[in-house]
Amino acid sequence: MHDGSRAPGWDRPPHGIIGRRRGYEPSMRLHPGETEAVGWRVVTVFDAVRQLRDASPDVTGRPRVIAIDGRGGAGKTTLAERLRRAEPNSVVVHTDDVAWNHACFDWGAVLAENILRPLHRGEPVNFRPDAWVRHDRLGSITIPAGVDFVWVEGTGIIRDELDPWLDASVYLQGDLDEQERLLIARDGDSAEQQEHVTNWLREELPFMLRERPWSRATLIVAGPSQIDHDPDTELVVASPISL
Repeated sequence: MHDGSRAPGWDRPPHGIIGRRRGYEPSMRLHPGETEAVGWRVVTVFDAVRQLRDASPDVTGRPRVIAIDGRGGAGKTTLAERLRRAEPNSVVVHTDDVAWNHACFDWGAVLAENILRPLHRGEPVNFRPDAWVRHDRLGSITIPAGVDFVWVEGTGIIRDELDPWLDASVYLQGDLDEQERLLIARDGDSAEQQEHVTNWLREELPFMLRERPWSRATLIVAGPSQIDHDPDTELVVASPISL
């Protein structure tokens, strides 16, 4: 893990994005084995979208598929919605919907076959997972034809088996204490919820250490960040982590 030091001065981010430094992200408490990003800077949401678009310049005839990964409480759903608003002709897919009553992490093949493969063919998606049918959950996962971006958010989306289907990716990195506080505020801390978190971490920790999404992401985003920025129009980002 990085020792918390930061390079002084102002940096020019990759891919031509200009970011301004407003301070230093305090050293984070991360799970053992996770590499801490450095060189945090402030960019606009639109500049972040431009970098993600530029990562796949040859995409034609289908939407760009952008993964948004990070641990629970990092702010994946919030970020996905902000990116969707920046690109109005786009749709958000939540891996929790694919995984619902199926598995914590063993859903990659289901996602690829029923959502990502049709998208790569330029086709619309109307997918009703088997677990939805078994448990009488109404509706389906739908993506109309002709969208420009599909933001796929969820813990575990940046993984080796899905690399061929992803055009770019974002990893949200944040302090575990803050993320746990946000999770409790959102889901409570009942005995049942604590048991759920324990069971989840039993699968999440080895999975994340094996896949190391922070080392494969196109862009690292602080979630949440302590650096001063406008949360409505700006993001705090870092360059991809080199191992």
